[in-house]
Amino acid sequence: MSALLARARVALALGFSLSACATRQSEHYEALRAQLEAPAPPGAAAEDPLAGRAELSRAELVSLALARNPGVATANETARAALARWPQETALPDPMFAWATRPASYSSNEVDPANDFELSQALPFPGKLTLRGERALAEADAAATDVDATRQRLAAAASQLFDAWWLADRALELNAEQRALLDDAHQAALARYSAGTGPLADALGAESERAMLLHREIELRAEHTIVSERIATLLHLPLATALPAAPRELDANDSAELDSAALTARALEQRPELRALAAEVRAREADVSLAEREFLPDFTLRGGYEGSWQEDPLKPVVGVELNLPLQLGRRRAALAEAEARLAREQSRTKRMQDRVRLEVGTAVERLREAHHLLELSETRLLPAARDRAASARSAFTSGRTGFLELVDAERGLRAAEQSAFEARAGLSSRRAQLARAIGELAGAPEEAP
Repeated sequence: MSALLARARVALALGFSLSACATRQSEHYEALRAQLEAPAPPGAAAEDPLAGRAELSRAELVSLALARNPGVATANETARAALARWPQETALPDPMFAWATRPASYSSNEVDPANDFELSQALPFPGKLTLRGERALAEADAAATDVDATRQRLAAAASQLFDAWWLADRALELNAEQRALLDDAHQAALARYSAGTGPLADALGAESERAMLLHREIELRAEHTIVSERIATLLHLPLATALPAAPRELDANDSAELDSAALTARALEQRPELRALAAEVRAREADVSLAEREFLPDFTLRGGYEGSWQEDPLKPVVGVELNLPLQLGRRRAALAEAEARLAREQSRTKRMQDRVRLEVGTAVERLREAHHLLELSETRLLPAARDRAASARSAFTSGRTGFLELVDAERGLRAAEQSAFEARAGLSSRRAQLARAIGELAGAPEEAP
């Protein structure tokens, strides 16, 4: 009696455990489905979401890229397809209905017509369906994290394109200012030559410099168009879409301290690639457990009515059928394969952790470098170039120096101003790279420093 009670307790505990697993999986499935079937964000379907705007902001560009870029929808549909495996993997096989007859019984005067009917249901060994469901949900989790990774890549790309758009606007503006200054200098050189107080070389040099700036403007406008087309492509808009201008100032938070260890710990916790690999490890662990259960038999319950029996009490029939798992070599090979796949995913996880540490460390050092470069440009190189240019203009106006000296000083100032713009854009781009490295959306309000 005690042995029977013990078996009953084991069976009851197994039943409760399987029921709890099924409930947990069902809740997980519904939560993931709600996440993947969330409504499209605002701006996703607008024909031109930027129409009527005078200025483009970083947050708006990032938001529109996440809403409109087809890459997000592709990753989302891939995850939905993976999630749809769970109801299939956890469902029982279809029941089977069979009918058979004995034709000779219809022409016999001694026996009744013989018709046999059977209904059967295959039942995997307890726990197999649960493990298949666990594997399907883990693979769906891995696919869902790819949606997050895609969003992070797009956010970083959008943020960096915003910096490029700002830099293209500033470069055109700077070139226009230099052309205006050179036009004034050209008029002064011509006036001096006409008055006989200046050489012809100054007027010719001014004309040559104007041609160079005009050629530079053509190059800058080409770059401006290329950046505009890249942004339009990112937003899934026609290439000829007119974009709002970039703001005058570019945000550059250059006062924050960078704790490399803390940022690395955050990245190891929230990088979607690592979460995807953790889900893959769970899926492969389920494969190993499933391969171990393949050494246990599956069942088929049968019930029928055999009209070929002439005795009525013998016509109803019930039974059970089970496979004999005697092909041990095949099952051992399947288990070895599952264990090898699990070990592979565990190794991939370690490799990805090393990669994440390196990416965060590199991003931190690049950002520190960008901070120093911006500080050097704005506090030392640019003021010195401005002072030199101002001195050259004053000397040229008073006739104490020639035009070549003025051109050289103006070129130096233009180069210093362009370098300062590039340093500011580079700093912002490095921030986007760091946000991507630690697994956050670049350009969002909670953007990493």
